[in-house]
Amino acid sequence: MQLIEVNTPELAHEFIMVQVRLYKKDRNYIRPLDKDIDAVFDPKKNKLLRDGEVIRWVLQNEKGKYIGRVSAFINKKTAHSFEQPTGGMGFFDCIDDQASANILLNACREWLRARGMEAMDGPINFGDRDKWWGVLADGFYPPTYCMPYNFPYYTQLLENYGFQLYFKQYTYYRMVHDPLPEEYREKAQRILSDKRYSCEHLDKTNLKKYAGDFREVYNKGWAKHEGVKEMSEAQAITIMNTLKPILDERIMWFTYFEGRPVGFFIAIPELNQLFKYANGKMDLWGKLKFVFHRWRGACTTMYGIVFGIAPEQQGKGVEAAMIVAAGELIINNKSIPYKDLQMNWIGDFNPKMQKVVERVGSRIYKTHFTYRYLFDRTKEFKRMPIIR
Repeated sequence: MQLIEVNTPELAHEFIMVQVRLYKKDRNYIRPLDKDIDAVFDPKKNKLLRDGEVIRWVLQNEKGKYIGRVSAFINKKTAHSFEQPTGGMGFFDCIDDQASANILLNACREWLRARGMEAMDGPINFGDRDKWWGVLADGFYPPTYCMPYNFPYYTQLLENYGFQLYFKQYTYYRMVHDPLPEEYREKAQRILSDKRYSCEHLDKTNLKKYAGDFREVYNKGWAKHEGVKEMSEAQAITIMNTLKPILDERIMWFTYFEGRPVGFFIAIPELNQLFKYANGKMDLWGKLKFVFHRWRGACTTMYGIVFGIAPEQQGKGVEAAMIVAAGELIINNKSIPYKDLQMNWIGDFNPKMQKVVERVGSRIYKTHFTYRYLFDRTKEFKRMPIIR
């Protein structure tokens, strides 16, 4: 077998096609947009490449067939936030063969070790946690936009190599028309009838305001997580501007207490229900398909990309108030096509947030694992600390 570094446009194309060929007979697989994968490795698109480092490989067998791929990277903003300097491994795809997997993973380990790293997390993204993060371990349904999908045997390949479970991340699911538990509806009504609180959905004409509100709540709740830095004003504005072309303002909600933001629920249309017709290409034909299938109402799922309540407001029913307010708008407006909601990225290290979504009638739909591999095999392994 031959390990080949991706250093030409032709090999970058093969890096994408390895996965496409591997899953061509899998009915649940939806090909990611080529541009979304390419953007991770493009210094013009991924600002982390200004200071960070990244490398990609593809693996060929003796017959010249590509049978695997992987990337290794160092995010210098977070690499030293852990107990030991920690790099990343991602975009891992491989045939069901341990020897092949070991070649790919060894390459990542040695490349990271040579650059001063003492551990690697994976499979993760060279970027934010909301994309390409984790390996699917349960719930092998069609993937949501920019979320990993893989064969069940991937977890065994990684664990056989020596990766250990660092944390689980859950995707929760509920139908829009399912009633809320009565106790939660009562909590929601108490919030909605309290004049100190207000709930509103996003207004596209005032994105800068909502970017600031999002940032304020996010930094209260997320910045204390290991490996997560505070969000800057520029980052918050960038996120909103990135979402602008695809957002539906009716499913992005904020709650305020005495005029200050205390909660948000950011959902977008589940774009993979549309992108699956594009076969990875958003050229003219792909865009026409996208517009047509959106027009015909093919997108019936809301995809909750992030959901947060300020710590001092948790347990009071703020989240229920947002869901009731959003639900009434969606149910009473026949022009809004959404039938179900998937809430992404709730870590098992955050039991409070798990309880929040479970109390509104959601259930775990998918589970992704994030692993960690310590280069010093005698060192004690520690899981992600629980958020108390």
